[in-house]
Amino acid sequence: MAGRLGTRPGFGHMADMVRGALVPVHPDGRRFVAGAVALALVGWRWRPVRCLGLALAGAMAFFFRNPARVPPTGRTDVVVAPADGEICAVDLAVPPVEAGLGAQERRRISIFLSLTDVHVQRAPVAGRVMGIAHTAGTFVSADLPEASDHNERTVLVLRTPAGADVACVQVAGMIARRIVTQTAVGDDLALGQTYGLIRFGSRVDLYLPAGVAVDVQVGQRTIGGETVLGRLS
Repeated sequence: MAGRLGTRPGFGHMADMVRGALVPVHPDGRRFVAGAVALALVGWRWRPVRCLGLALAGAMAFFFRNPARVPPTGRTDVVVAPADGEICAVDLAVPPVEAGLGAQERRRISIFLSLTDVHVQRAPVAGRVMGIAHTAGTFVSADLPEASDHNERTVLVLRTPAGADVACVQVAGMIARRIVTQTAVGDDLALGQTYGLIRFGSRVDLYLPAGVAVDVQVGQRTIGGETVLGRLS
């Protein structure tokens, strides 16, 4: 009919809208979701088992969610949060020895991830992976200061195009028993790119080079890949 301002959206458009509203699940979590769904299907005729399986599937999909993030564009000097969570420390500390960054203190920003936070880790700067090292340890609560030194951890060292080295440390928590790092030495990571995951409550420590102007404080909430923590000199 002449004069119509638009047409009714088709099925394809509606499908795109639904896909856009769904939060994807990190690949490491898909088998957990599938296992819970399988439990619900096997026990479908028994309501308690069916409800338990569906509840577990929902919980696993929520925990392993991997939402899309949009890092700052057109900036090469920013440092973004490597994880969602709450900043629990902004201090000076010597990086873990396995990082190979020497014994000088660096500015450290620590982010605590609760069970309800997104547990995917993202590159805090654009750069090349210069080193990855995993160290076994204990599993005290990740919000305690001693967790950085004593808990199981994996160190990732990134070198920016300007030659600055940044260390990002995935620290296991009291419940977390698995650290996943999905990159390798020599890889080039874009700002905010996903590179790993810690399961079920954890901490991420970021060690910055000298001269970084830090723009955050203890108690502030961060969004991985988007919240600007500071600027490289």
